[in-house]
Amino acid sequence: MRTFGVEEELLIVDPVCGQPLPLADGVLAVSRVAGGAFPATGRVVLTAEFKQEQIEVQTSPCSSVDALMEEIRRGRAAADAAARAVGARAVALATSPVPAVTHTTPGSRYAAMTEGFGLTAREQLTCGLHVHVSVSSDEEGVAVLDRIRSWLPVLAALSANSPFWNGADTGYASYRTQAWGRWPTAGPAELFGSAAGYRSLIAGYLGTGVLLDEGMVYFDARLSRDHPTVEVRVADVCLYAEDAALIAALVRGLVETAATEWRHGVPPLPVPAALIRLALWRASRSGINGDLLHPVDNRPGPAPEIIEALIRYVRAALAGSGDLLPVQSGLSAILRRGTGERRQRATLACTGKLSAVVTDAIHSSHHPRPSPLPPGSSP
Repeated sequence: MRTFGVEEELLIVDPVCGQPLPLADGVLAVSRVAGGAFPATGRVVLTAEFKQEQIEVQTSPCSSVDALMEEIRRGRAAADAAARAVGARAVALATSPVPAVTHTTPGSRYAAMTEGFGLTAREQLTCGLHVHVSVSSDEEGVAVLDRIRSWLPVLAALSANSPFWNGADTGYASYRTQAWGRWPTAGPAELFGSAAGYRSLIAGYLGTGVLLDEGMVYFDARLSRDHPTVEVRVADVCLYAEDAALIAALVRGLVETAATEWRHGVPPLPVPAALIRLALWRASRSGINGDLLHPVDNRPGPAPEIIEALIRYVRAALAGSGDLLPVQSGLSAILRRGTGERRQRATLACTGKLSAVVTDAIHSSHHPRPSPLPPGSSP
């Protein structure tokens, strides 16, 4: 069975006003000193990210959804415990609801990115969910990338958790997708064809001098530089830990389905990257609340129908890994209560305060079940 794991980027925020705080160095220092003293740090790892207002939590490879869920919860608890020690909290929000002034993490690489990319880099405070799934070789990995690309916008819709930007409702369910899309390599890619084709394309990108290094190849899905995995990067960090595990299970199902097609000689769908970008925009705009584009024929349809098409596509893989029932249950929960964007908007409608959106999200990030919203609102 393929192993899988996730990287979650979390915001570090003031627990009262919700303001992002540039305390990543302090959080990491506390975590290193404390060692195993924080709740269930287990095998999860905390690392720095581009901005001092965020922290990344990395799980270890897991074989089951239950094991991954436990690691996600432990990782969030470890990050939050370290943040509490410096007067902050760690929260699973893909963008900050309240306005933020960002601070770049010290180092020559990040300084060069800030200098080279201007406002795009200065304003970049977004938190994603990156899912890693094991592959046997680069050739299998690229075959997978070519076959899952048109399905990735559905994952963006299912993870949407960023309706606010700079203190305003953007009208998008996932505005992180829009903000992240400013980077020159972000988004869907054309078919690679082979591992050699993949490497040739990246070499061509690097040869332009626009990118600092291969780490700035920000495709929605790519080969990992450091692990024998496919890394899917299209999702917002999810408000609920259960949703993060669900997205990871769907990604593993996609990888297994695509690898099976490759072994059986089934060609990838020849969908142009421009059409996939339209599908991604549609998912970013409305999440699961409106139409999505069907990954096969690009026709619009209600989100539940498109999500059901995804389940049909990966059903055999999910059944083979024992993930079918957990995934079906998780999807039913999302369609019933919505993703994080719906919770955020309902909290603002109820309280009138963006700070309350953040404090409510702190609770939702660290508890297995969403708490009731105050009277007069519906999640």
